[in-house]
Amino acid sequence: MSPLSRKNTPVDPELDRKLSRRGMLGVAAGASVAALLGAAAPATAATPTAAAHGKGRGTPVLPPGRLGVQLYSLRDKVSSLGFAKVFAELQRYGYDEVEYAGYTQGSVGDITLAQLRQLTRDHGLRGIGSHVNYYDDNNPGAYSFAQNLDKVLDDAQALGLKHIGTASGPWRYGATVDGWKRCAEDFNHYGAEARKRGMKFYQHNHAEEFSFATDKPKVRLYDVLLAETDPDLVFLEMDIYWAYAAQFRFGKRVDGTPAPFDPLRYVLKQPDRYPLFHVKDGEHDEAARDGYRMVDVGDGDIDYKRFISTVSKTRGGRRDHHWQVEHDNPVESFAFARKSSAHLHSLREKDC
Repeated sequence: MSPLSRKNTPVDPELDRKLSRRGMLGVAAGASVAALLGAAAPATAATPTAAAHGKGRGTPVLPPGRLGVQLYSLRDKVSSLGFAKVFAELQRYGYDEVEYAGYTQGSVGDITLAQLRQLTRDHGLRGIGSHVNYYDDNNPGAYSFAQNLDKVLDDAQALGLKHIGTASGPWRYGATVDGWKRCAEDFNHYGAEARKRGMKFYQHNHAEEFSFATDKPKVRLYDVLLAETDPDLVFLEMDIYWAYAAQFRFGKRVDGTPAPFDPLRYVLKQPDRYPLFHVKDGEHDEAARDGYRMVDVGDGDIDYKRFISTVSKTRGGRRDHHWQVEHDNPVESFAFARKSSAHLHSLREKDC
């Protein structure tokens, strides 16, 4: 059944048709969703062990060379110490990639894009992507896709990025189906312009993208985004934490009828659309608004072993997907980065 259907009755026939076709194309690209989910390990919370960085038995769950960090998690250290010292620590912790959250060093001083690119390389890291605002319609000079697309793409190209995206939700024209279709047109345009430069445009979700349209309360807005954007032009970075928070918050429609969904199934239906992921952990808490309280990766209840392992079993999965750890407000950002890397490197598959 399509995410836009219930009891075989299409909620929006046009969107239903688009999602069904794209879902089938995604499944055809690899193994079936059911087969991949069936092959996955049971969902249990993993715990950090001394098996980090290649020690221990079994095949590593984390694909080699694909561990990154969203630098927003380390913004305090970037501002107080500068990129060079932050990158040196990340290299020591075993990171391969960074996702930028701005290109300045705050109080430390100015840095050019050429210097930033070189610093990244000098510490054995790759810039894999960057978050830029989608729009600021009240400011024509805003550094955003809508207001200064060429500048945004020029800078990403100067940094040698293969992905350039936004963590802004598609709310520019409201929370209706037509409003999100208009945002999809914007995203298709940004994606087409990025592709001309050899880059992929992507959107990073929070929980609210999985809420329901105000004019059609049975339609999940994320489904509109998937159906209306061109899969060759617009890609997704699933923030796993926020997707599971959305599962908790938006597992029922406004009228109270059940509307469950599995974040992993979204990925498995169109794995090629999800080159990037945010690995962010949460401790389950029914009393919290989101159903989770954010914690360091490995300290919570989200089963990353199952998630990463299952995605890696898709065609090209260990080559084509990148895993960026993140914590919005870590207690100590270097400790967060160190623990998160150790935990993800410790996850192992049992060899037969």
